[in-house]
Amino acid sequence: MFWKFDLHSSSHIDTLLEREDVTLKELMDEEDVLQECKAQNRKLIEFLLKSECLEDLVSFIIEEPPQDMDEKIRYKYPNISCELLTSDVSQINDRLGEEESLLMKLYSFLLNESPLNPLLASFFSKVLSILISRKPEQIVDFLKRKHDFVDLIIKHIGTSAIMDLLLRLLTCIEPPQPRQEVLNWLNEERIIQRLVEIVHPSQDEDRHSNASQSLCEIIRLSRDQMLQVQNSSEPDPLLASLEKQEIIEQLLSNIFHKDKNESAIVSAIQILLTLLETRRQTFEGHVEICPPGMSDSTYSVNKSVLEAIKARLSSFHELLLEPPKKSVMKTTWGVLDPPVGNTRLNVIRLISSLLQMNASSVNQELIELNSIGVILDMFFKYTWNNFLHTQVEICIALILASSLESTENDTVTDQDSAEDNLLLRHLFLKCQLIERILEAWEMNEKKQAEGGRRHGYMGHLTRIANCIVHSTDKGPNSTVVQQLIKELPEEVRERWETFCTSSLGETNKRNTVDLVTTCHIHSSSDDEIDFKETGFSQDSSLQQAFSDYQMQQMTSNFIDQFGFNDEKFADQDDIGNVSFDRVSDINFTLNTNESGNLALFEACCKERIQQFDDGGSDEEDIWEEKHIAFTPESQRRFSSGSTDSEESTDSEEEDGTKQDLFESHTNTEDKMEVDLNE
Repeated sequence: MFWKFDLHSSSHIDTLLEREDVTLKELMDEEDVLQECKAQNRKLIEFLLKSECLEDLVSFIIEEPPQDMDEKIRYKYPNISCELLTSDVSQINDRLGEEESLLMKLYSFLLNESPLNPLLASFFSKVLSILISRKPEQIVDFLKRKHDFVDLIIKHIGTSAIMDLLLRLLTCIEPPQPRQEVLNWLNEERIIQRLVEIVHPSQDEDRHSNASQSLCEIIRLSRDQMLQVQNSSEPDPLLASLEKQEIIEQLLSNIFHKDKNESAIVSAIQILLTLLETRRQTFEGHVEICPPGMSDSTYSVNKSVLEAIKARLSSFHELLLEPPKKSVMKTTWGVLDPPVGNTRLNVIRLISSLLQMNASSVNQELIELNSIGVILDMFFKYTWNNFLHTQVEICIALILASSLESTENDTVTDQDSAEDNLLLRHLFLKCQLIERILEAWEMNEKKQAEGGRRHGYMGHLTRIANCIVHSTDKGPNSTVVQQLIKELPEEVRERWETFCTSSLGETNKRNTVDLVTTCHIHSSSDDEIDFKETGFSQDSSLQQAFSDYQMQQMTSNFIDQFGFNDEKFADQDDIGNVSFDRVSDINFTLNTNESGNLALFEACCKERIQQFDDGGSDEEDIWEEKHIAFTPESQRRFSSGSTDSEESTDSEEEDGTKQDLFESHTNTEDKMEVDLNE
């Protein structure tokens, strides 16, 4: 094979390295410099390890390129320098991690004024991250000696690459003991408190967002690490600091600052939502309907967090009623005055998380404030905000699945259950959920009948109605829900029952129709094929294979009847291993008239096949053209091919006769049929 030969041509880089005056930029201009570096090209590595080359590579990363350069190539050398330094070559990692001068030069990038160049910051963060991963002890020791490191991280936290560097410092160090030392060091530097201080209305929006994201990731990383190392004697100091009462109070004070800065409010609520997480989030709108307060929760929520939020629930309720001022928003479907806004959306997310905790005191506070009623009003007011509709649907589903608040040892009746589950009672009787669903549905049908557009919340409303029906029949609170529906006015009950069997049932039936059916797709008249002329029937294997192809079903039936069989291309030694599972399904029945066909075959043999006489003369030319006499019957049978046969040789006549023989045999009344039933 061609790959057995050494066809590798030497790289142009090797040719350049033979020159004594070759420069670093000349090598970086070569297209394959990165490939050669990762392939451990000895000459190239030795050149890059020179002190002046390493210093130049670091300089490219941390120094702003000239402004007068073409924008297309301005960041060419910084980019290539970053790729060379992060190509994970052990010799380069060793030199960078062990030489103090190179580390100092790299570290000097943080000394620049804000804001940092985001692209250069990403190069810097990438290089330092791989050094932390490959040389954790040396790099952490170096950073600890820099007393202003945490100050500089906080200063530049508005740059996303610097935030990533902070998180890399927590994730790239795998050994438990060194990682614990890093956590203790960052905790001593009050990293948590300083990040929380950034989430303040006086700070910039980028700093709000990155500080909030950093704290959220610290919470998740700490909890994941605690699950992996359950026998760890030392708790995570960063998570412990973040869950302290004074830190939560500081976050809440930032939310309810008199300036009502939406960016600060949303960022702080994101941190609270992460603290209330009982498991890793999957995707927006996904709810695992198991009772809130579930016993199989992955994470435990600190009670101080819940108590601090409960004390400020009335303030959160006020944010629903009076969010930060936003200008009127004109949209294609109307004017929003005011729009929902990110603040109210995140407050509803917070209420959803609190409902999942199913704390009795928190539920009672929500009932007294009528927060559930307010978010229902918003659901029907903002017709086209599906983010809002999703959160309201989650809240209702959680309430319907909430467990009773009575003690386990108490025996409760159906009436007692309905009274004890205050949230459910509040939802059905005070918030009038059933009545509002019926009114919204009728309003939508009336609007559509007049030629109007279907309301944007109808899909979510259908799911909410189905959730109620499911809870009535099979839900964990089915008895309670049935009792509460009985307490509704008789007219409402009758409307609800009619709605469930008619409108809702018809909608569900439409929604469950298969988008693709197995019906045959009929071709147009221009493309129709006469299957009788082609010899294939409508239900033939070819038609079935084409139907399978249209349905994209790669079944065994499709593989056997369409395309090539792999056995045709297999080696002879492998054919014996082929499975014969379907041999028993083949029908070998032969419908033949043995006597008639045998007589025909013998007659043809006598007429057309000449016997060679071994005792004949040696001078006789067996290939000489000779006239062959036929019987009248055979002449009539083969008259169609008599013209061409006169010019053919004996062997050609013999081949043609055999072909005619088989054609004649096919036209006989008794045909040989082999049915392969698969």
